[in-house]
Formats: sequence, structure tokens, C-alpha cells
Amino acid sequence: MSTYKAINLVKRPDGNIGPELFEVVEKTVPEPADGEVLIKQAYMSLDPAMMGWMSSDTDSYIPRVELGDVMRSSGIGEVVASNNPDFAVGDQVMGMFGWQEMFLTDGTGMNKIDKDLPAEMALSVFALPGLTATQGLYGYGDPKAGETLVVSGAAGSVGSIVGQLAKADGLRVIGVVGSDEKADWIVNELGFDGAVNYKSDDLGAKLDELAPEGIDVYFENTGGPTQDAVFERMNAHGRIVVCGMIADYTAETPRPGPNWMRIVKKRLSIQGFTMPDHRHKTRELQAKLTPYVQKGQIKYRAHVLEGLESAMDGLGMFLTGENKGKLMVKL
Repeated sequence: MSTYKAINLVKRPDGNIGPELFEVVEKTVPEPADGEVLIKQAYMSLDPAMMGWMSSDTDSYIPRVELGDVMRSSGIGEVVASNNPDFAVGDQVMGMFGWQEMFLTDGTGMNKIDKDLPAEMALSVFALPGLTATQGLYGYGDPKAGETLVVSGAAGSVGSIVGQLAKADGLRVIGVVGSDEKADWIVNELGFDGAVNYKSDDLGAKLDELAPEGIDVYFENTGGPTQDAVFERMNAHGRIVVCGMIADYTAETPRPGPNWMRIVKKRLSIQGFTMPDHRHKTRELQAKLTPYVQKGQIKYRAHVLEGLESAMDGLGMFLTGENKGKLMVKL
């Protein structure tokens, strides 16, 4: 009888993210019943949001992963058996498959993708990163040519796309990153106008140098001291799009937010958002993103780990900044 591996969440994080939180189990490969599809997963996405899904928080935008359940994640795979007329054996599909080699589903929430589209590109651009960047920037950022945009986590999968979209639309784009290598990549490869290394630069002084006329749009992915420095330099009627706060995901006590008086003085708009609210717009967002990709205005790099079990160590790379590009696991 054939088996496959899956990884369950068995412990809540207490500041560290590592193999001690998980358990590798073997399961029997199921036979799809009427209306069901069996997927063999090929690539599995790792995303910062997972750290929130693992926490004990029950008051969030999406239900937490319960202890003993397969760890949640999106991925790309191939249909290997089907009793569902909407999916044929050989179809390449994308969906929430979890940390496992095989996935049985009735097809709900699963989308076919072009078999000629490389899986690494699909996960790096047209999956969660590209959808999040497009919805956040255009849905809430209201970017206008000539304005200045700052994006934190700028070398990450979402931040790099936000910056490239804004640059293509004629904005001045400044990225905040955590290494000189990442700073060099976003400026010299992606075309950003400037970069701030939050680990070595004086944040305020560098922002004053790169954005002397202030900041109109801030796309927030990380939180931390960067948030305070950018907030103090927002222009009147500026827009802040809050996508992530990775600096606080494992913190015992989150950092206090900035004083709201500046929101009043500068008439700022601040909007938090998460993609599950917008999954019904997937095709619309992909259509918005596609012309930029076709024109060569969106570049990406994938950081690929090998083997299912590499996810258990790999997830912690978001806290250290070791990952370079979209983090994923090749099964």
C-alpha cells in the first residue's frame, strides 16, 4: 500500500520557529471518491503569514491551524487521479494543499494554471505574492505618477513586486531591506530609486536623503523601527497600506504604535488588509498584473529548498532575513 509524508503542527511557537513545532507523519495514499481529485504536490509556498496561523490567536482574519492538523500552505501540483469532471489527470493546479506530498480535494478553491508556466514563476508572481501586492497597492495605496513610495521588506516576494509596479507607474520608489546584497538587488536589478538597510543605516537620515520631499505611500510589511521613521515623514493625505508586521509575529510584547496626532495633522489614510478577503478577485488581480509581466517590468527570484521536511527549518528564515526571494519548497 502506497504512503506519503505530511507534517503536522504539534506545538505553538514561543518566539522560535523550528522543527520542534512539527511532526512528520506517514499517511496512506487515498483513492478519490466521486467528485474528488488527488493532487501530487510539486512546489509548496512558505509565507510569513504562516507564523500568525500557527499562533494561539483565535481572533484573527483566518482560523489558526489546530494542533495535530497538517500545517497550512499554498502550493502547485499535478492531478494524478480524478473523479471530478472539472479536472483531468495531468492538469497543473494551484491551491491550499498544506505541508504534504499528496492532497485529496473536491476541487473547491483550486485553480488550473497553464502547464507551460514554470511553477517557480507561478508561486513567485501569480500566486499569493503578486495578488497581495496588486490588491494592496491599487486597492488601497492609490499610487500616482510623481509620488514617492516606500516599501518595507522590499526584497521579499510581496515588497519586490509592489516596488516594481509602482516604478512602472512612474513613482519614485524607496525600498527598506536588511542587507547590502538585497539593497544592491532592488536598486540595480529591479530599478528601485534607492534602498535603506535598516540594520546598518541611520533610518531617518537615509530616508531624508532618498525622499527629501516626504513620502506619499507606505507599503508596510515588517513593522519595527522602520514604521516609526516612515510615519514621521508621511506627506499630507498620504496612504499607509498595512500588509504585514513580521517584526511582531513572534514578539512577546508588540511594539507600541506611533502617536495618532500625525494622522490628524497630515490627514493620513491607514488600511490593513489580508488576501483571504479578496480571493474572489483572483482572476481580476492576475489580469491587472499580467501586462506588467509581459512587458518585462516584473522580475523575481525564487529561494528553493529541497524536500518536504526542509520547510520545518526554512520557515524561520523569515525572522533572520536569510531568504533571498520567494521562499518555497520543491517536493
